[in-house]
Amino acid sequence: MSRPAESRTAGSRPTEPRPIDATLFRETLGHYPTGVAVVTTTADDGTPDGMVVGTFSSVSLDPPLIAFFPAVNSRSFARLRTAPAFCVNVLAADQEPLCRQIATSWEGKFDGVDWRPGPLGSPVIEGAVAWIECTFEDVHEAGDHFVVLGRVHELAVERSTLPLLFFQGGYGRFSPGSFVAAPDPELIQAAHLAETIRAQVEELSIEFEVNCSVLARIRDDAVQVLATNRAAVVDSPPLGHRQPVIPPMGAVFMVDAVPAEVDAWLHRAPDDSPETRALHSTLLEKVRERGYSLLAAEPELLERHREALSAFEQSDRLPRQERAVQQVTAELTDLFCPDLVPGRHYDLASIVVLVPTAEGLPQMALRMTGLPGHASTEKVESWIDGLKWVARVAATAGAPG
Repeated sequence: MSRPAESRTAGSRPTEPRPIDATLFRETLGHYPTGVAVVTTTADDGTPDGMVVGTFSSVSLDPPLIAFFPAVNSRSFARLRTAPAFCVNVLAADQEPLCRQIATSWEGKFDGVDWRPGPLGSPVIEGAVAWIECTFEDVHEAGDHFVVLGRVHELAVERSTLPLLFFQGGYGRFSPGSFVAAPDPELIQAAHLAETIRAQVEELSIEFEVNCSVLARIRDDAVQVLATNRAAVVDSPPLGHRQPVIPPMGAVFMVDAVPAEVDAWLHRAPDDSPETRALHSTLLEKVRERGYSLLAAEPELLERHREALSAFEQSDRLPRQERAVQQVTAELTDLFCPDLVPGRHYDLASIVVLVPTAEGLPQMALRMTGLPGHASTEKVESWIDGLKWVARVAATAGAPG
């Protein structure tokens, strides 16, 4: 077993650091990606000025402080330092040309750049992800750079999208999992199985004048792999559309799941308290007993859910938007799995039935939407029976051999 050539006992003084090669230093630190921001100020004559920084960081919440680290020989910072305030503009992934223009120009940096004055007068660049306007709290030297502390006065998220990144000498962007499913062996299997029951799904859609779709569970998402629309209103998203499986949604996929899977599903709710876990567990037991899930129609909540999913899609599944989806999904809990009582009428948003699949195949479910309002209990039960019939056909079609 190898051991260090030298060791230090507690309390001994550290040895002097050896000289570090500048190229090695840059190469090593270049493996850590940084965000890209433009620090802006307004000159005495009212014209905008600014510099690109890749060394911006939050420092403190109370008081609210941020920092950036310009080189001590930076002429741009020498000008910025004389201003009473500055604004940090976090650039978006599609603003690389603007970044290069400001970084490489001496005069005319802001030619053609759309901006507006912030509350303290500093330029806020249009289209940036976010902006933070500050006054100078402290500036001191640290080697060949300054440490600039800024006291935050105003800030906002301007455009919730992916930021521009700097990595190993080049610009790029973060690439999260796409909201529209990429080719995946499980997804291909599910699409093939869905095609074997297309006729039955279409028959059901025509018979009841509703929309029917086939969903496949691909890891933590429900992916639509087939859709037929015969309702008065087409409400199905495009094929390949992913929706996060967040409690109470996706309960049918947990019917036969092992405890660890169920626990992971419960943990995806925004509130992981014992009370909320118990509530979602009770709803899951209802789905297990009945063999289906229902979601009552509440137009305002459902529209908020659709809007959150759309924003999630357009933002490339940013964590901030995912938290919004978690929250609005949790708000649907009271609409989930209402009891069917003879003699009553129901306005339903969807019915979902699990498709029994052989081991090794992805989990699948049938969903019915576009349902007529004020439906009797008997009518709802006929829809459920229709879905269960197609599910049995699908199970036979997917059986091995």
